[in-house]
Amino acid sequence: MSLGNLFLRCLSKHKTTYLFPPIPTSLSSHLHQHHYQYHHPHFTQCLTLSKTFSSSSSASSSTSSSTPQEPDSISLTLSSELLKDPNSDPLPISQRLHLCFSHINPTPSLVLSTLNLSPDAGRTVLGFNHWLISNPSFTHSDETLSYFVDYFGRRKDFKATQQVLADVVGVAGPKTLESAVDRLVRAGRPTDAVSFFERMEREYGLKRDRESLRVVVEKLCANGYASHAERMLKKLANEFFPDEGICDLLVKGWCVDGKLDDAKRLAEEMYRGGFEIGTVAYNAILDCVCKLCREKEPFRLHSEAENVLVQMDVRGVPRNVDTFNVLITNLCKIRKTQDAMNLFYRMGEWGCYPDETTFLVLIRSLYQAARVGEGDEMIDRMRSAGHGSKLDKKAYYGFLKILCGIERVDHALSVFKKMKEDGCEPGIKTYDLLMEKLCAHNRLDRANVLFNEGRKRGVPVELKAYVVDPRYVKKKVKVVKSEKKRETLPEKMARKRSRLKQIRLSFVKKPKRMMRRAY
Repeated sequence: MSLGNLFLRCLSKHKTTYLFPPIPTSLSSHLHQHHYQYHHPHFTQCLTLSKTFSSSSSASSSTSSSTPQEPDSISLTLSSELLKDPNSDPLPISQRLHLCFSHINPTPSLVLSTLNLSPDAGRTVLGFNHWLISNPSFTHSDETLSYFVDYFGRRKDFKATQQVLADVVGVAGPKTLESAVDRLVRAGRPTDAVSFFERMEREYGLKRDRESLRVVVEKLCANGYASHAERMLKKLANEFFPDEGICDLLVKGWCVDGKLDDAKRLAEEMYRGGFEIGTVAYNAILDCVCKLCREKEPFRLHSEAENVLVQMDVRGVPRNVDTFNVLITNLCKIRKTQDAMNLFYRMGEWGCYPDETTFLVLIRSLYQAARVGEGDEMIDRMRSAGHGSKLDKKAYYGFLKILCGIERVDHALSVFKKMKEDGCEPGIKTYDLLMEKLCAHNRLDRANVLFNEGRKRGVPVELKAYVVDPRYVKKKVKVVKSEKKRETLPEKMARKRSRLKQIRLSFVKKPKRMMRRAY
């Protein structure tokens, strides 16, 4: 598209309000040959973008393959527009985007990347949403709407969230509901989450059924707001009678909040009502018991946990791998690594097999106990059990942090080598951790090797000033010169007496040696 046609197109879209004086018709013929210098910022940006896209389209046509522009570059351009000062231009953001990005067909991935690149845009994102709604080539879905709910939820701007949901009534679905409730609960607003569930069908078109109720109860209980969830369920009991799954979530919520008495009270009410408590609820009670014992009396952990396990056996509730994970995790937290290992070897008696959580907890505990050889064996055992994919960059970084904390730097380097052999690409945090510990041990040559290796791998490591531990600083041996000390008077008198005695004895005739007697 030529510059003149693009300019006339921009003018034709805004015939009623001229942002700049119209171009004479006599000059329109010269626009194809000469660059019309116009100093409006949006028009300049439109020209630049059109030139970029026209050149890319011509290049694609010459190669006979339609290669669209990368979404990253488009999202960066959109993000830069969203991050501009809104007071710097009289036009609203939706009109600016319509002027300069009318040729773009937005996709869900483009929307997500633009929002992730614009964390400080604030309410300007509402204009971005209005532009998407007015774009004929884009239709909001449950997924894209959840992106905006998550964005404003991170900023705790829930009025903007309500405005986004009100703009597209009937589009929101399970993902949007989960995002909205999760952000409200995590922001410490359980009452608002309950009220949102009560009015979401009337105001936003969200379906109000048992599944949506389960989502709200789960989010409330996972963050320790079991009291609000229980009150809501009692209020809605005539409309949605709770089932065993929802009751298990309530028991778990009381345990997350640390209120064991309320959890046991609710469990008894469930039994009287004819419900059966499942393994999920019992695992939550077991975890709560272990946590309270760790905080108050760690020596009672074995006996109290045994009481819960016996109660599970009496009720006929089977143990699963999560039950053993709860016990092993709490034992490792009080440094009972050997007891955790014994329990690990006995899991097969109940038909349970360790998962990735079991292995990761035991590996960290073994390294923390300086049993590094057993920790390496547990890593190999984890791979052979089929959980090697869970040994990712985050897991290896946790191992290295523990090993550096217990001053096992050489073993940390061997685990780092194993990490690279497994195909995990170490990041800047891993290199900084190892280089800092090596410099603290005064091993600067090895730290330089790691620095150069990170640069070769493309990791943005930076030069920093690390402090050397005084224990590893080479101390210079100082040669102490012997200086003559001034004698005290008693020392001088004693030296004179000794010398006079030697002189007196020198004049005494020495006795001759006696001859041996002949026998």
